[in-house]
Amino acid sequence: MAPTTRPLRHAPGRAPARAAAAIATAVVLLSGCALAPPPGGEGTAPVSDRIVRVVAAEDFWGSIVAQVGGVHARVVSIIDNPQTDPHAYEPTAADARLVADAQVAVLNGAGYDPWMPRLLAADGGSRQVVDVGALVGVAPGGNPHLWYSPTYVTEAVTAVTADLVRADRPDRAYFETSARQYLEVGLAGYHAALDSIRARFAGTRVGASESVVVYLCRALGLDLVTPPTLLRAVSEGTDVSAADTATVDAQIRTRTIRVYLENTQNLTPDVQAQVRAARAAGIPLVPVTETLQPAGTTFQAWQTRQLRALAAALATGPGSHGD
Repeated sequence: MAPTTRPLRHAPGRAPARAAAAIATAVVLLSGCALAPPPGGEGTAPVSDRIVRVVAAEDFWGSIVAQVGGVHARVVSIIDNPQTDPHAYEPTAADARLVADAQVAVLNGAGYDPWMPRLLAADGGSRQVVDVGALVGVAPGGNPHLWYSPTYVTEAVTAVTADLVRADRPDRAYFETSARQYLEVGLAGYHAALDSIRARFAGTRVGASESVVVYLCRALGLDLVTPPTLLRAVSEGTDVSAADTATVDAQIRTRTIRVYLENTQNLTPDVQAQVRAARAAGIPLVPVTETLQPAGTTFQAWQTRQLRALAAALATGPGSHGD
């Protein structure tokens, strides 16, 4: 039986933001991301008094920045709880204080975290800001699940590195080496999993519960046949049309799709019905999430684990040699 979860809705600006004024006595909890030495390196670099203060809107970007920043960055992620909806989040005074104190701020953008630009504007301070949506050219209203695109992740790493350097120029070589090691070593397993699926299963038809996996399927060369209008409707929390429901029902019933990718953080009634139908039809279900699972893991460990599950499902789903 599919678990009952609080749906993650993707309607930008759905919930009103609370007043973003910082409270002088607010306690800042630095529990978003741990400090880390340059990924792939040996030993631990000595702790420096040059520490760049970074705030990330979400933990998936926070994990990446923490690994690039290493011992010269202290990264806090505002959204670091899998049960928190980034779209409907209402920032607190402590969040405002974090933003006010940060030298570098990283947000997803593209309408995914509409409260973050308001916090940045309310503070009025000067800091380096990486808006990933603006960086890669995805405006509000477009698909905001940018961290599921390997290309966008690489672009974000490059931008974050540049801003860390601007905040701490004496450690430029450290940041640039750390970023290179992260891209070449830290993400090696992630890219190997991507390459393996693309080589073995490109062109395979798959279904999905919503638009969170669109960029990923594109990168893998998978044929995502679920109607785009249904993917978007579920993602944004709007009504799914009867025509789209009928199309998906037929794809599942006839086993047109080899696997069904299920965002387990957004199990609407429509999605739960599709999950039940896929399970009954013997179509493997591949769970995916929007935020780090488990909380506190690294971006690459989270993504690689999901990719391996997808590869195993593709190898056994309808139409595979194991069917």
